[in-house]
Amino acid sequence: MRGPRRRDSRRPYVIIAIGCAALLFVASIVWYLNRNVTVSLNGADASVRINSSIETLITDQELSVRPGDLLAVDDSVLEKRGGEAYSVKVNGRQIDNDDLATTTLTGGEEVEIGDGRDEYEEHEIEATAIEPSLTVEGSGAISYVETWGVPGRSEVWTGKVSGKTEDRGVVQEAQDCVVRARSVSPDSGNYVALTFDEGPSSYTNEILGILAEHDAKATFFLQGDRLLDNRAAASTIVGAGCEVASNGMSDTDMSELSADDLRSQLTEGFDAVEGAAGVSTAALRPPYGLFSEQNWADAMDLVGAVVTWNLDSGDYLLPGADQVVDNVVGSVGNGNIILLTDSETTGEQLLEALPQIIEQLQDEGYTLVTLSELIATDEEMADAVDLTKVEMPEDAVLPQLNADDEGEGE
Repeated sequence: MRGPRRRDSRRPYVIIAIGCAALLFVASIVWYLNRNVTVSLNGADASVRINSSIETLITDQELSVRPGDLLAVDDSVLEKRGGEAYSVKVNGRQIDNDDLATTTLTGGEEVEIGDGRDEYEEHEIEATAIEPSLTVEGSGAISYVETWGVPGRSEVWTGKVSGKTEDRGVVQEAQDCVVRARSVSPDSGNYVALTFDEGPSSYTNEILGILAEHDAKATFFLQGDRLLDNRAAASTIVGAGCEVASNGMSDTDMSELSADDLRSQLTEGFDAVEGAAGVSTAALRPPYGLFSEQNWADAMDLVGAVVTWNLDSGDYLLPGADQVVDNVVGSVGNGNIILLTDSETTGEQLLEALPQIIEQLQDEGYTLVTLSELIATDEEMADAVDLTKVEMPEDAVLPQLNADDEGEGE
């Protein structure tokens, strides 16, 4: 009987111990949730209760600062000390006075509190956009957008208190658009790119066979309307390890087109290549190499790069295979983009000249690569040019080009 009575006598102590532990646990939580933390206030340490607001910090620290003035739209003073009450920055970010009660501190923040800034009276704004202009700089076979155009803004203010109207002038400068033209300069090694226009033709497969036989790659600028009857050629080119790009929808001088017609030519041409080849491209070789500054202004959001050439084989003049070979081999240089023609008219001549061109270029130490591979040999250009897509920033717009200032883009 004694045993059970001794166990019962210890039970109250156990309950008390558990209760004390619980109270201690709750107390530690309350302390943790209400502990003080340290922030930097105007360069000196200050202790605040965690999650205190900036408003509480100002009150607790008894800071003495001077409000700014309330200004009319013409910068005259409407009311002394009628502006911002405090100028507050947290970790370098300006905090609006309306947010001081809801901006809380958790410790470690750098807080700067000083005199309030002057504020303008409520006012209506009449804004005028300043359209960016366009310049084409440099020279070379590849042109691309280096700097996108971003509109500026000028404003006229009318004060709701003073009734005054003030031309505030330019409040945001326009960022003008720059199209850069340059050629590929390989960082090391010797590379050239064979490029074929106007295809596909009935000779395209034989051209690919010659390239494969000589372990050479090339880029084919395909004409959209010629893909309509020979879609398989595009996927065959890609399957052979070569590259496809656009020669436009049809054999049209793009520099003579209206903006709407130009955009149709480009969009339909790119879509035709992608639909047939199964890969996207934003690389364009305009017919005759003509793409004006106005063309850029009208459609730079559609074109990743305009690609012409450094070396014209002249094969479209039908001078004979030997002359075509001499035109290329006799003038070639490192990084060159070489113009050849894949058409029904030039096909027989090309099939005779192409093996000789490839063999002699390889004998001189050149590696024959696609256009993308050529660009990749030039680190600066590789970072700037994307032949597969166009990424126009959200704040950018197409630039305006005065007719008097228009010139050729190439």
